[in-house]
Amino acid sequence: MFSVSEEWKTAYPGAAVGVLALGNVTNPENHPALDQLREALEGQIRTSFASKEELRAQPRLQAYRAYYKRFKKTYHVQMQMESIAFKGKSIPRVAALVEAMFIAELKDQLLTAGHDLDIVESPVRLDTARGTEQYVRINGQEQQLKAGDMFIADAQGVLSTVIYGPDRRTQIVPGTRRALFTVYAPPGIGEEAVYQHLKDIEANIRLFAPQAKAELLQVYGTN
Repeated sequence: MFSVSEEWKTAYPGAAVGVLALGNVTNPENHPALDQLREALEGQIRTSFASKEELRAQPRLQAYRAYYKRFKKTYHVQMQMESIAFKGKSIPRVAALVEAMFIAELKDQLLTAGHDLDIVESPVRLDTARGTEQYVRINGQEQQLKAGDMFIADAQGVLSTVIYGPDRRTQIVPGTRRALFTVYAPPGIGEEAVYQHLKDIEANIRLFAPQAKAELLQVYGTN
């Protein structure tokens, strides 16, 4: 179902990617257990950091900043955390499958994309962009990939990239019953952190979909 290119292994020694496929899920508009989890995390973020400098000193955020800096971009998870910690913003309230992913993403600081697995067409692969690939982002904008950026694609095209995020074609919708989550971890994060993040996503989803079945939970490294 999932493969990793040799080009990616060569380009990013020490990096990792995680894949979680869950079947038999539901996707309600909201759920009380997720509300409690979201509010607790917001409180934790607001009380954990005395300044932006302290937040930005987190090792995982530093690893992502090093990656994004190559492309003259800013890690959006760091920006979201700063908005929650210092501007009184909240985690976006969206449908449960995506919110469960957002909560884990902010808790663990690891970049994640979600997809409707029934739309994804095997084989799925992780690769390094040549800069000629194109896809339609989740916001409907056509996008050409940055050369050197990590991306994941299925038989039909690009599913997500680190710099530009997930695609529109396979986005999670209210009727999603099988979900795919992929985690990009640049060098400096480690495979164990990715594995624990996948388990966090799964645990969050089981709060509202206890019948969910894990079809794949795997971390791929460069070794």
